[in-house]
Amino acid sequence: MNAKRISKSVIASVLTLMLIISCFVLPASFVNAANTITAKFYYLREDGNYDNWSLWTWTDGDGWSTDFVDEGDPHGAVATVTVPDGATDLGFIVRKGNWEAKDPEDDRHLEIGAVVSGTINVYCKSGEMDYDTEYGSDVVLGTKITKSLANSKTEIAYTLTKADETVTAEDFVVTDALGNNLTITGITPDGEKGTITVAEEMDYLKNYTLTFRGTTIAVKMPEYFSSKEFEDMYTYDGDDLGATYTNEKTDFRVWAPTADQIYLNLYDEGNGGEAAAPIIMEKDVKGTWVASVDGDLNGKYYTYSAVFGNTVNNDIVDPYAKSVGVNGKRGMILDLDSTDPDGWDSDSRHTYANATDMSIYELHIRDFSTDPDCGITNTGKYIAFTETGTKDSNGVPTGIDHLKDLGITSVHILPSYDFGSVDETKLDKAQFNWGYDPVNYNAPEGSYSTDPYHGEVRVNEYKQMVQSLHNADIGVIMDVVYNHTYNTNYCFNQLVPGYFYRTDSNGSGCGNDVASERSMVRKFIVDSVAYWASEYHLDGFRFDLMGLIDTDTMNAVREALNKIDPTICVYGEGWSLSTNLSKDVSLATQPNSSLTPGIAYFSDTIRDAIKGSVFDAEEPGYVNGNIKKAASIKNGVLGTPSWSPSPLQTVTYASCHDNLTLWDKIASSNPDDSEEDRIKQNLLSAAIVYTSQGIPFIQAGEEFLRTKVKEDGTFEHNSYASPDSVNLLDYSRITDYKDVYNYYKGLISFRKAHSAFRMTSAEDVKNYISFVEDGLDEGVIAYSIDGAANDEASDGIFVVYNPNNQATNVTLPDGDWDVYVSGNQAGTTVLSTVSGEVSVDPISATVLVKSDNQEEPSNPEESDEPSNPDEPSNPDEPSNTEDSDEPSYYEEPESIPESIPSDTDNSNGSGESNTSTAPQNSNTSTAPQNSNTTNNNGTTNTGDTFPVVLVVIFAVAAATVITLVVISSKKSRNSK
Repeated sequence: MNAKRISKSVIASVLTLMLIISCFVLPASFVNAANTITAKFYYLREDGNYDNWSLWTWTDGDGWSTDFVDEGDPHGAVATVTVPDGATDLGFIVRKGNWEAKDPEDDRHLEIGAVVSGTINVYCKSGEMDYDTEYGSDVVLGTKITKSLANSKTEIAYTLTKADETVTAEDFVVTDALGNNLTITGITPDGEKGTITVAEEMDYLKNYTLTFRGTTIAVKMPEYFSSKEFEDMYTYDGDDLGATYTNEKTDFRVWAPTADQIYLNLYDEGNGGEAAAPIIMEKDVKGTWVASVDGDLNGKYYTYSAVFGNTVNNDIVDPYAKSVGVNGKRGMILDLDSTDPDGWDSDSRHTYANATDMSIYELHIRDFSTDPDCGITNTGKYIAFTETGTKDSNGVPTGIDHLKDLGITSVHILPSYDFGSVDETKLDKAQFNWGYDPVNYNAPEGSYSTDPYHGEVRVNEYKQMVQSLHNADIGVIMDVVYNHTYNTNYCFNQLVPGYFYRTDSNGSGCGNDVASERSMVRKFIVDSVAYWASEYHLDGFRFDLMGLIDTDTMNAVREALNKIDPTICVYGEGWSLSTNLSKDVSLATQPNSSLTPGIAYFSDTIRDAIKGSVFDAEEPGYVNGNIKKAASIKNGVLGTPSWSPSPLQTVTYASCHDNLTLWDKIASSNPDDSEEDRIKQNLLSAAIVYTSQGIPFIQAGEEFLRTKVKEDGTFEHNSYASPDSVNLLDYSRITDYKDVYNYYKGLISFRKAHSAFRMTSAEDVKNYISFVEDGLDEGVIAYSIDGAANDEASDGIFVVYNPNNQATNVTLPDGDWDVYVSGNQAGTTVLSTVSGEVSVDPISATVLVKSDNQEEPSNPEESDEPSNPDEPSNPDEPSNTEDSDEPSYYEEPESIPESIPSDTDNSNGSGESNTSTAPQNSNTSTAPQNSNTTNNNGTTNTGDTFPVVLVVIFAVAAATVITLVVISSKKSRNSK
């Protein structure tokens, strides 16, 4: 063993003593108990049933859950909460299970600005927004401190709950991490604000507290982490962070420049059991700590402990851990080669030279296989994607056979890294979450594996899923969420407190916006994406709330992926959100899309034009009644809305996992329309998406009118934690809506056959698309695409959208025109041939192709057109899905000629809506992030009354260890 290990029993005893002190004494809050605010929430239900009900509370930062305890009190069950120091407002929600229900629906807030200490009793009744409060006899009212910030190394700014003319320097105490009080040399009060000066210079990398009349809060340091001085000193650019495994030894390197000491803890299992004697890591270059352990550690688990003065953060998972134990509590040392399924070496990506050649299908792993009639055995698991030949009771192909039959090119999988909202130890209990709550970015989620306790299983089964989809000629796009984490107990923040997040920033709605502009956060994001792309052969990445990530980071991601495979797609949500940047950088928002070439953005421009605003269920769009949206549709058809420089950077879509499904939105906006008319509206939406420029994208199930209906019969607009009964893919709807399914399938194959819909530059779009300006009924859109566009096989294409309830006649350009899309039919077989004019059915699209050219359509996989002027085309030509011998349950209204390639559409992204009112969402939210944590603070700051006896114990123990280490080291050297 190369690591520096203290093996003498006496040394181990001393070290154990230190760790015991650290674990149980040092992290305690050193604030006088008399200055603590306790809130007791009484919840009264008429039925007296409090099973599975809990209280969710939050302050400016994270939220946390507290169970109700029914002790027979006439006021109901009670949940007791300790309020974080300095808080003036405590938000609270009574919830059932993992956000299955809220009682009542809206958030509530307890004002505590005037309370310095004591007990507040809160009385709530089921179904009622109003609540009563009662102060206990121990409540002390007055002025308290709410904020403190170091303006310089000798000056601290503070904020009180109210102005207090009696404030003096004697009311304040400034304390360092070791419990030493700094000398206050002056105070300048200014109403409720003021500044304090101290004689000793503070270290920006250390922890300090400010106590005002017994209430203690942490002193926030200035943005030193983003300074050139800090980054020059501590930016590490090596590729060996994490555990580097060989069968002879494992090397560990972790970045923690502000820590006083790091320990490595090794475990035999991913949960339970005791760690071996802690291994002292050595400080190395650029703020990193290293250790090397001899022997084959494959299958062992590990964590770190970080010491900061008198505070110790224990059992921290390595941010770079490649797998984890159950619920992600310990990182795993893993021989990654041993996790490869048979044939993995020959697995290859299913990518396209041009992103516009893709057709993206957004899918949740659990939704895919939870239909009880789908015939899939491994419900909700990665390996459900490996099951072929599955059918429902109607004989309809399900699972991966359904995806193949539909013809999509790429599956966008909602988050599948290790997330926090599902308890992997209770998988026998129904649990669901979209997964926009990251815990361990580089490890697969355990609830989707057949064994979450053994970290190698989730890695192997994830690879099996990817391999199976690749074998079906379907690419795999991973939904990644680097803009926020599950909570601020996130491992990176435990290793380098305060570094990973922007100060007081909540653009994500989760209270912890990630500071991507800082060099080591940027490196982590880039390293993580590159790791997934390389190790799991992924074909693309969709970035959640990409508008919170800076353009330099996104360009670094693009550059790293280009080195692996330039055809790997990247797209995301470019919404403009408010966030507190620590540097002068630009963000990856739609207006800045020109700064991130090779990265695409969801187009809410065409989304809301098609169906109406996602924030108003009743507002119609172009297809469902508002023909005044025609101008916006025309803008969207070009794939170059005002903010986008190229169709390669535009994701064209009408629905995604966020908000109402397309079918439910249409029903909500037009509840009195017949089902026949609403189906026509849905089909017209699909026609617009697949005949527009850009990267087409649909939500799973849109092809059979997916609906999400709650128990009360209303539609669920935010099903992030809804049960399977709401979220599952109901394959029986393919039978119920056979014509709809065949229409989507036909549109996908038709788009593949005509490269004119897949142009790659704004200049080509401008040159080859012409809208008909005269002679059309109000709201009708007609346009032609020149046959010279993008190696189009025909001499031209003509498209008409008619949103009206009456048929319309449209004059055609000269010549004969073959109709391929009309009414509820679409595909690659001619339905009829017309000339002069064409009659277009009510609420429908008609697409025609100039009939005098018999050349075979172009194949995007053979195209020489690169996806980026500086990027080569894809050297790996994917196989042809259309030539597959796999039978199709529903034959299209036409047979696809063998000469037509299985060119697939590549799309980038699931566009989530910009805001939401639910607590755990991938978008902005007014409620706290969904979390199962039972406390709100992973670490605690020392107060001003740190017991002298503990200082003595710690100092003696530390001195003893250092002395014995020196003696041991000398003996070791003398023995050589």
